[in-house]
Parts: sequence; structure tokens; C-alpha cells
Amino acid sequence: MQQNNIKMKTIFNSSFYLRSNYKNKKGLTPVMIRISLNSERLVLGSAGISIDIDKWDYEKQCLKGNTTASLQINQQLENIKSDIRYIFRRYELSDNLSLELIKSDYLGKREDMGTIIELFEKYNGDLKSQIGITKSAATHQKYENCKRHFTSFIKSKYKRSDLKLSEVTPIIVHDFQIYLITEGNCATNTAAKILQFMKTVIIFARKSGLISHDPFMGVTFHKEPVDRGFLTDKEIKTIIKKEIEIPRLDLVRDIFIFSCFTGLAYIDVKNLTEENIVEMDGREWIMTRRQKTKVATNIILLDIPKMIIVKYESTRKDGKLLPILSNQKMNSYLKQISNFKINRLRN
Repeated sequence: MQQNNIKMKTIFNSSFYLRSNYKNKKGLTPVMIRISLNSERLVLGSAGISIDIDKWDYEKQCLKGNTTASLQINQQLENIKSDIRYIFRRYELSDNLSLELIKSDYLGKREDMGTIIELFEKYNGDLKSQIGITKSAATHQKYENCKRHFTSFIKSKYKRSDLKLSEVTPIIVHDFQIYLITEGNCATNTAAKILQFMKTVIIFARKSGLISHDPFMGVTFHKEPVDRGFLTDKEIKTIIKKEIEIPRLDLVRDIFIFSCFTGLAYIDVKNLTEENIVEMDGREWIMTRRQKTKVATNIILLDIPKMIIVKYESTRKDGKLLPILSNQKMNSYLKQISNFKINRLRN
């Protein structure tokens, strides 16, 4: 008896709907794309078109009227449906046919075409190009540090130099978290921060259409409460009076004391110039804007920080008030002075 292999008919469709809970600055609503395959559905993203919600024909999924603008937009929508249908036809008889495959092809960014290290390099490169404009060098360095840790992790765990984006799954993130607090010698809170940086990069990839899955699904970041403590007046006086013969440590001590008396963070001290010292009512003030909060700050210049400014007056470069080292070196040298009861430079 002959057996017939009957393949069920595949039902595929693409449709448009409005993101009704959002309007742009012009009061227009984005048109979204949805595709379906048999009983499954998937949002493809925005069609790149925004319209007046009152002019939308919900039944026909197009704009009402015969104006030139309406006809042009409707043609755009028709072209989109045609492109999606063409992609479906190419994969219709493939065993790999899926909504994710169609979405990846339509967006022009197949998951198997990219790797996690390439993604880091793209994201970090974009950050680097914005240094001094909207991003700081410290922020860029944090993401570079995250990439370095992840590179070391996959080399140690999988003996590989890179992973495809499709291979970055929740179990990979879980293993990375374990690696950070074991082989990576990271404190719990440091590990949580590194994972948060990686999650930001992954969110960028998802928004860009590079991946459709969420490797951080179900992953939680555990942080332990930190007692930052404080220095007593006696401890500060001890640090001020301590004779330090090594120039670099003497500088770091002075910058630390300057921060203590002004309340300014490392980055704010680093940004100070001669123009930030202003005289009013017979007193000198530090007038600046905190980089982290963008809040204007006026601080009376006390005798001790004033003495520190005068001490380094002859070594000024590029108009900077004090010769600041990198934050990493500052903290490293502060550890060397820890015998003087300096626990850290508060950022």
C-alpha cells in the first residue's frame, strides 16, 4: 500500500497596526509591522512611518483618502508587505522557516552574521567617538573593561576567542556571572556592575535588530550593601601632616585632601580651571558644575585647598588648576597610602 506524505499548508501573513499608546512630537502615531506564521505571531518593528491616527483605516490597514500624501504612504506600506512576502517565499520550503528567520532577513542583520565581541567593539567605538561631547572617558573605559572580562571568560570556559550572538544565551550570562566572582576575582557589587554594562550592550543589539532573544531573561543582579564610612578630623589632620617623600604619592595625597575640603568628586576636580576661581565680596570661590548631576556648585575656597592650588601653580597644563592623574592611578596610589588611614578616594 502506497503511503502519501502530505505536508500541511503554511499560512503566512503580514499586517500593520498602530502603536496607539505613543505619539511623536508632531502628534503622529507610528505604524508597526506584525507577521504571523500559522498560529504564531511576531512584531517586526516600526515601518518607519508615522501617521495621523484619525486618517487610519483599521480594516484596510492603510490611510484613508486619495491625497498625494496618502497614496505615497500607502504605496510604502504595500512595498513593505511585498518585501516581506518575497522573504517568506525564499524560505517557505526550508526546514528552518520561522518568524525569527524572516525578521532577521528583513532587517538585513542575520544573527549568525555577528559576534558578541564585534558587538562590543561597535558599541564601545560609538562611545569613544562621543568622549568629551556626551560621554566621558571613564564611561568608555568601563565598557572596555566589561569586554575584557567577557573575552577572558569565553577563553577560559570555552577555549574560544568569540561567540556568535545567537550563542549568547541566559546560561552563558549565568556562567559569566559565576566566572566574575570566582576566576575574575571580582567583588559581588563589581560583578553586578559589569553584568549591567553587558546588559546595556545587549539591549542595544536587540533594539538594532541584531538579536531577538533576551540573554538576560531571568538574570538578577545581587548587590551587597556597602558602608562607605568616613574619615575623622583627626585622621585628616594626620594625613595632611604626614611627610611623603615620593612625589606621585604626595600629589595624590594633596588631591585627596583637596576633595575632602571642597566636597568635589574626582572628575570635578580634574575639570577645574583657573576660570573656576572667582572672587566675590573679598572671598575666593570655586564656581563649577558637577559633571554627574549637571548642577551648578559654589564652594568657598578654604585655606588648605588654596595652599594646594598655589603649590602646583607652576605645573599647570592646558589651563587645568591641578595636575590630576587618571582615576585608576589615583585609586591605586591611594591604596599605597592606606597606612595613613586613607581607605579610598570617594567618587
